[in-house]
Amino acid sequence: MSALSGTSRTWILAFAALVSAAVFLPQALQAEEPYTFDVSETERKPYHFGGYIEAKPVNFWTDHEAALYKLKFYNRDEGKTLQEYNLKLQLEGSYEKGIGRFYFKTNTDYKNSYLGNDEDSTFYEAYLTLKPSPGTKVDAGKRTFKWGKGYAWNPAAFIDRPKDPEDPEIGMEGFIGLSADYVKSFEGPLKTVAATPVLIPVTEEINKDFGGKDYLNLAGKLYFLFYDTDIDLMFLTGGSRTTRYGADVSRNITTNWEIHGEFAYILDYQRIFIDRSGGTRTDDYDAVSYLIGTRYLTARDTTYIFEYYHNGTGFMKNEMVDYFGYINDGYRTYLATGDDRGLKRAAALTAGTYGRINPMRDYLYLRIAQKEPFDILYFNPAVTTILNLHDGSFTLSPEIVYSRITNLELRLKAAFILGSSDTEYGEKPNDYRLELRAGYYF
Repeated sequence: MSALSGTSRTWILAFAALVSAAVFLPQALQAEEPYTFDVSETERKPYHFGGYIEAKPVNFWTDHEAALYKLKFYNRDEGKTLQEYNLKLQLEGSYEKGIGRFYFKTNTDYKNSYLGNDEDSTFYEAYLTLKPSPGTKVDAGKRTFKWGKGYAWNPAAFIDRPKDPEDPEIGMEGFIGLSADYVKSFEGPLKTVAATPVLIPVTEEINKDFGGKDYLNLAGKLYFLFYDTDIDLMFLTGGSRTTRYGADVSRNITTNWEIHGEFAYILDYQRIFIDRSGGTRTDDYDAVSYLIGTRYLTARDTTYIFEYYHNGTGFMKNEMVDYFGYINDGYRTYLATGDDRGLKRAAALTAGTYGRINPMRDYLYLRIAQKEPFDILYFNPAVTTILNLHDGSFTLSPEIVYSRITNLELRLKAAFILGSSDTEYGEKPNDYRLELRAGYYF
């Protein structure tokens, strides 16, 4: 392991200062103040404004023998470690009057890395809600729908962006659309029914990364609460993406044990893949994806989340081996002749299909989180692993979260990326990753 750079030491010292502040500052603020009561504090305000700011330095230990490192850095030498410094600012607010409510959430990411400085700002959500009756509402604008019951993956979330299973609770950008919700309650085993139709237009300017252009897509979800079991039926059609149908279910077996599942059936899915010689082929078929999972909380406040995910749109093991082989052949050609056309073609395929999060077929996810072990207040460790069942490669990510100061969360997280050659994780450009995250809600 190489020595940390001066910049890395600065970030670590800053993180240590934040931890010290989290431990000692509250004690200095405990001076008693006279209690006052303000009637205005109990009145509901028509508006809300808040936000979140986060600093996250990351150190990567690179793997120069990995295919994806060769693809990314074939014409440069970045050494054994890479540093990346991230700042995030999210602002959210709402205003409510009568039957109307407007809500927005912005996201600004600033990154300083080996590529230089980069800043990206966008609205994650910005939509108007009209609620003419308690059981009816209409939303117009940009929003996330959060369909599906899975924790790490949601194969039936047809109109949401895919989660990052290594950080599934992070906020995501939504899509622009028009939706409605109608909810009806009943007496008896069937307690609630809710219908949610959604229209999503796709043009050169609107939702351009949703799929094919110049289509008006129709999606829908029908929800049932039946014998204390949550059930959803979903669909998407319209042309930007092929027609697909889905379902999910969730039920608490006991107060501390929940089970859930998802299912997706995608018609006429087209998978494009490359062979070792560089020839591309397409495979058209009806894809089936599904997920089965459970969440269990023990009497000692240990939470277990376990999921099995079958990705019917993913690549088989031999197809990924051909892809990695094509990159390695292109790299050898570049070293011998300086011709990088093969690598550029591989980079285009990576951006289009192979670069998806978890691009293969079958995965296991396990997360174990312990709340305040040994009665150490505000200290919450966890460990997460994702295993590729086809090639045996996996990640192992331990973390600790400390939250001594209200609204301030400090997290230290490592990731060990393990696998042999020609496997998904074994060919990642990094062997290890260490990140420090300091986030404050206001």
